Amino acid sequence: MKAIVFPGQGSQYVGMGRDFYDTFSEAKEVFHEVDDALEFKLSDIILNGPIESLNLTENTQPAIMTVGVAIYRTLRKQKINELKDYSFFAGHSLGEYTSLICSNSLTLGDGAKILKERGKSMQEAVPVNVGAMAAVLGAEIDLINEVINKNNSITGIAEISNDNCPGQIVISGNKDKINKIVEDLKNIHGKKAILLPVSAPFHCSLMQPSADKMNQILIKTNFLKPIINIVSNVSAKTIDNFKEIPFLLTKQITHHVKWRESVDFMKTNGVKHFIEIGPGKALTGMIKRIGKELTTTTIDNITQFNEFN
Repeated sequence: MKAIVFPGQGSQYVGMGRDFYDTFSEAKEVFHEVDDALEFKLSDIILNGPIESLNLTENTQPAIMTVGVAIYRTLRKQKINELKDYSFFAGHSLGEYTSLICSNSLTLGDGAKILKERGKSMQEAVPVNVGAMAAVLGAEIDLINEVINKNNSITGIAEISNDNCPGQIVISGNKDKINKIVEDLKNIHGKKAILLPVSAPFHCSLMQPSADKMNQILIKTNFLKPIINIVSNVSAKTIDNFKEIPFLLTKQITHHVKWRESVDFMKTNGVKHFIEIGPGKALTGMIKRIGKELTTTTIDNITQFNEFN
């Protein structure tokens, strides 16, 4: 069996999706539909930049989704006639919205507007320079939690925000506390931890103001039953009751992304091949580290699209 996965923030680049936009009418329609929903030309920022505008979280999130949906819809029309070989869709953080749109649970227009607000509210939840995120390399989750707990005398929050794959875990919280944990991991435990160039501490309890704001939007949004099983970031299991989607998407903002566990769940349920659709190949790299026996395909450009069969 196969699964389709969609990337999250950090995979964006100026010009992503351009060859699909220029070549396929179904892809161009996605870009234009998002422009209409947002009432401004996000497509121009995606295709032409500048990078500073694309990297604004409120633009980044709907932009990555737009490219993922454009490639997916082109793939469905040109290459995949039916989905009988595909058992799951999943996405990393904002990628979960892409999976919901591609599974006909959420409309493209609603998804674009929600992600614009999600990006804006996440950016505004914590003042600039108060929060930080760091990627910890080569450490087990238990060790990281141990170091976090040993620093409980320092005021502030420090939490696991992403369990991406073996050897790659991200922590998020107040800047001073994150800096101290990075220092301890390096000096006491010999582990490499890199501060990430992000504008806010995503997927931790500091994001509660964003979660409160987004919950009010999500509970009023019309979600339908997905045509393919969606694996939730929060539970690392399928969303069996689609009426729980607003709750899970709200919780996702303040809780850590269980990507390793999500891939393990799909693997345990028979998935052997993963197709990453959208900009970059971050998820492909993670999946290869989660299961050496798993095979992957990345579709980010027209060459990769033409090679897909």
